[in-house]
Amino acid sequence: MFGFRSRNVGIDLGTANTLVFIKEKGIVLREPSVVAKNTTTGEIVAVGSEAHAMIGRTPSSVVAIRPMREGVIADFETTTAMIRHYLKEALKSAGTSWTKPTVMVCVPYGITSVEQRAVIDAARQAGAKEAYTIEEPFAAAIGADLPVWEPTGSMVVDIGGGTTEVAIISLGGIVTSTSIRVGGDSMDTAIITYIRKEYKLMIGERTAENIKMQIGSAFDLDKTEKMDIHGRDLLTGLPKTMEINSQEITKALKEPMDLIIEGMRKTLEQTPPELASDVMERGIVLTGGGSLLRNLDKAISEETKMPAFVAGDTLDCVVIGTGKALDNLELIKKIQS
Repeated sequence: MFGFRSRNVGIDLGTANTLVFIKEKGIVLREPSVVAKNTTTGEIVAVGSEAHAMIGRTPSSVVAIRPMREGVIADFETTTAMIRHYLKEALKSAGTSWTKPTVMVCVPYGITSVEQRAVIDAARQAGAKEAYTIEEPFAAAIGADLPVWEPTGSMVVDIGGGTTEVAIISLGGIVTSTSIRVGGDSMDTAIITYIRKEYKLMIGERTAENIKMQIGSAFDLDKTEKMDIHGRDLLTGLPKTMEINSQEITKALKEPMDLIIEGMRKTLEQTPPELASDVMERGIVLTGGGSLLRNLDKAISEETKMPAFVAGDTLDCVVIGTGKALDNLELIKKIQS
């Protein structure tokens, strides 16, 4: 098991949300990865929930942006400011004095050395004494309490906002993995595209996310669910309200779902037979916010012919695993090298 030491901080720097885990305190911060900036002065106006509430509602002089795209840094300066803000807020809420902590940040599997260095530099500039990275699927497996150090195969599928990480893990390392640039944001975009194409109605990201959460499903539901949505009619330019149903959203989500399942198939095809047999016996563990899509586990089981289930605390597996990994830092550094 993992012990805890003080001033060790794990950060799940996600495309959609940022979570911070402090040893002996647990998860002390959970905020959207959004920053609002003044386009004239470059000043940070708001960070997190306050900035997220501004999406689609800002004046021309202010823009609400996501500095992380598909799991990697798209805007270095803004990401650094966001990490600095969240570190200070996390340590303050945990009652820990502002000292230079040792920080571990999770990153997508297979990112380039340049992208990895950008994450480390951002954490250091934000105030970390030392900064390290850990691959997202490995962190998710640790957080889900999978036997990552044992000579047995474990399969984890972490569906985040910007990426889906699929990995087979054994003996403290990733045996084979696939990183797919598809996640919760892609699902939202698919819904926006479908409604624009079918109904000539433009909706925003927040509306699409609400639709996904309320009536979205990987399978057609036994009983069709409906909801009213509000948007802008592309023909008249005026606001319009209309009704959509769950079957339409399942249809809209088919493309991103197919890409995720194809990534899983690709990973399984590259897996040694002995480890594949372990996965068949133990099942596929789903983590991340995207795993909460209704009937996703059933859809994956049907497509792969393997049992699949959503991990407990699925939203927190990555950040918990990232924080716990600091207590095995030397082992992880050895494995990574």
